[in-house]
Amino acid sequence: MEYRRTAVIKLDTPEGADAHLQETVEQFKYCANTASRWCWHGDDGYHVTSKAKAERGLYDQLREDTELTANLVQKGIRQAVEAVKSGVERLTNDQDTSRPTFTADTAIYDKRSATFHRDHVSLSTVDGRIGCDYILPDDADVPPTKYVTDEEYEFRRATLHRRDGDWYLHASMLKEDDTDTTTGHRTVLGVDLGVNQLAVASTGRFWSADEFNHWKREYEKRRGDLQQCGTRAAHDAIEGVEQKEDGRFEIFLHRVANEIVAEAVEHDCSHIVFEDLTDIRENVPDASWHHLWAFRRLYEYVEYKAREQGVESVQVDPRNTSKRCSTCGFTHDDNRHQESFECLKCGYKNHADYNASKNIGLQYLRRRQNADAGGVPVDVRLNRGTLNVSGEYDLPASSEA
Repeated sequence: MEYRRTAVIKLDTPEGADAHLQETVEQFKYCANTASRWCWHGDDGYHVTSKAKAERGLYDQLREDTELTANLVQKGIRQAVEAVKSGVERLTNDQDTSRPTFTADTAIYDKRSATFHRDHVSLSTVDGRIGCDYILPDDADVPPTKYVTDEEYEFRRATLHRRDGDWYLHASMLKEDDTDTTTGHRTVLGVDLGVNQLAVASTGRFWSADEFNHWKREYEKRRGDLQQCGTRAAHDAIEGVEQKEDGRFEIFLHRVANEIVAEAVEHDCSHIVFEDLTDIRENVPDASWHHLWAFRRLYEYVEYKAREQGVESVQVDPRNTSKRCSTCGFTHDDNRHQESFECLKCGYKNHADYNASKNIGLQYLRRRQNADAGGVPVDVRLNRGTLNVSGEYDLPASSEA
């Protein structure tokens, strides 16, 4: 099993390094913004979303224009291409968008442009390599110290950030654990995603989307008012609104992801099961581009946070999970009416998203049963007790599903 963690490390920069680091991130932003303009308009009238094509068209120019190493130039181009891809997706879905711009003081490093040590890092800059010591908490059990000093965690890549006059390294770290986790009885947590309820767990825990939807409407209104102005100042203000929007949503999704993982750990679950997000627009037709983005980002956050706790995240085929009765298995379109579920066959009633979350967990059980019949027993965790693949409840006598 792989465990991934992001360690936020404050850097102790040597005297005189600040100006060189600042110029490095300025030139990195120049590469990203130049690439964004080129990719957004394209060299043939079409948006460019191919990293290889963008590098062929821009690499030599940006190497000549800047003092950056080859790797940092490539990272700037690739960052822009990924952002343009997201913009194109928004356009495809008839969402308002504009060319991506990069204003934050950041630069992306990997093992070719940085050398990572347990107590310091050597960073490529416009003035050669600069070594920076880490400023870490003394407590070895407190992040980021517990990850940085653990030899089992490998540095993979990092983003250099400037914040309030200080420099930070956001290091992505990986730990591989060969410990056998296939023994013993296991339970899974099913999670359904939606527009009104961002997430609903098979334990009966709900995470409302009211806050997310409120701020989405607020930011769309502000952006629309500014776009009508059409001035340069309004354009700059739109960029500020988008940065605030992304920041607020990121904080909200991190909080929900932490709580979903905590729910799984509290109930001793080995897996957190989501529906396959590939075609989620078809399964959640009322979802806007913002919702689709939030679903994918939430899964990414849950995935890496759960790994840290020894819990795996998986996706399953979502077919009929909203129409199938989690009690008797009867499937019909008329079982569900908006947020209410009532089985036409057995009469089971509950919140539609809660019923779907149990079915998502059951989908994983069926997949496991087909893949390794006779293996480790796996059940879906409920608010009290469990549900097995045959639809049987293991509950205390006074409990209800």
